Amino acid sequence: MQPFCSLCPRQCRAARGENWGEGFCQMGTLPKIARAALHAWEEPCISGKRGSGTIFFSGCTLKCIFCQNYDLSSKNFGEVISVERLARIYRELEDQGAHNINLVNPTHFVPAILQSLRLYRPRIPIVYNSSGYERVETLRGLEGYVDIYLPDFKYADDQKALRYSGVPDYTQTALAAINEMARQTGAPVFDEEGMLLRGTLVRHLVLPENTRNSIAALRLIREKLPQDILVSLMGQYLPCGRAADFPEMNRRITKREYRKVQDVLFDLGLDGYVQRLSSASKDFIPDFSLQGVLGTGCE
Repeated sequence: MQPFCSLCPRQCRAARGENWGEGFCQMGTLPKIARAALHAWEEPCISGKRGSGTIFFSGCTLKCIFCQNYDLSSKNFGEVISVERLARIYRELEDQGAHNINLVNPTHFVPAILQSLRLYRPRIPIVYNSSGYERVETLRGLEGYVDIYLPDFKYADDQKALRYSGVPDYTQTALAAINEMARQTGAPVFDEEGMLLRGTLVRHLVLPENTRNSIAALRLIREKLPQDILVSLMGQYLPCGRAADFPEMNRRITKREYRKVQDVLFDLGLDGYVQRLSSASKDFIPDFSLQGVLGTGCE
């Protein structure tokens, strides 16, 4: 049992057994996952031609009301596996030709992930794909294990963070966390095919009725984070999860909203990627049916 969990900034100090947890994430200490498969819909430098070896973890330390993976993050869909099985999944995805191992929403399983990487360290980069709401102390334990950090920077306004993600301290917490990520990885390093081998790539999702938040977030990225950090501006917002309960969030973003934020991105000289608005489609949300989770052997 892991007593008094303090992995994430919520600091629940909750007890967690292997298959149960009393904290906000409601997860035990063993990893619970909903999908482990090649994924073609990340940024070009992550997915490449063969796909990113993506592992979707269940539960969440944030649980945004608009989450596209709501069944995983808030309804806790998934299957509990052993640390040894997680290590074998790395090898299986690597054998399938994955460019990297992409750990999606991994924060509450960091100890198990570290154990699995000690059992088997893939020859391809490890990607830590998170909400950005992280404890610096937890991230420091990952140094030397993670090659690429892929955090969100969702909010420049803590009132928005409280309303949509239930945390009052997102902005400064995320900035501190992303600075630690960038310290660990250093400047971006690409291979000859343009695949990211090392570095930190910050994502920002534009929300409806929230262009001011987005513009302020981009300005904070320019002012508070390293100058060589990569940025991915995302237009894939769909009203998923509990978005229908929030009238301003119950629609897609408009071309005008997206263009307004894009113009600021370009004016600030931020380097990275701009997602097409056509990505705002349920066709790009993976099918969470336990693909690749259990394998053919018994656990």
